Amino acid sequence: MANPISQTPSQPNKSLAQESNQGSNKGSDTGSGDFAAMEQAIYQQVNQYRADQNLPPLKSNPQIAQQSRNHSLAIARGQVPMGHTGFERRADIIGQSIPYQQIAENVAFNSGYNDPAIEAVKGWIKSDGHRRNIKGEYDLTGVGVARNPQGEYYFTQIFVHSR
Repeated sequence: MANPISQTPSQPNKSLAQESNQGSNKGSDTGSGDFAAMEQAIYQQVNQYRADQNLPPLKSNPQIAQQSRNHSLAIARGQVPMGHTGFERRADIIGQSIPYQQIAENVAFNSGYNDPAIEAVKGWIKSDGHRRNIKGEYDLTGVGVARNPQGEYYFTQIFVHSR
């Protein structure tokens, strides 16, 4: 099930997907593991979807990715609830080094899947709000993944339309 959250036009558009499939838990990791392959898979899947829609690819940006990673990790550690808490702060931090016209964020979680990254992207594409972010007039992105001790994966992707 995917549930988008939209902001009023004067505020950034943000979405929330909650893909939940309870299954076996495979260990725990709240950030010490290497999720780079999952982050790259999400980045590639989103760009493939954009290509299929005749849209230009997003360029991965390490500063945006770090903010995405920090948010996923904070959720996995229980420091913030699942959602967009602190989005304005992440946007401000990104804006200090990357002037932007627009910024948006997709967040998801799931567990029990063989390939959690693919499932997160599938959930986003099925959701109008998330799909709107994926297809938006953005040029930069960053993805962050974390897992909590219960084996739930948390995903954040931030989209930026730079100036």
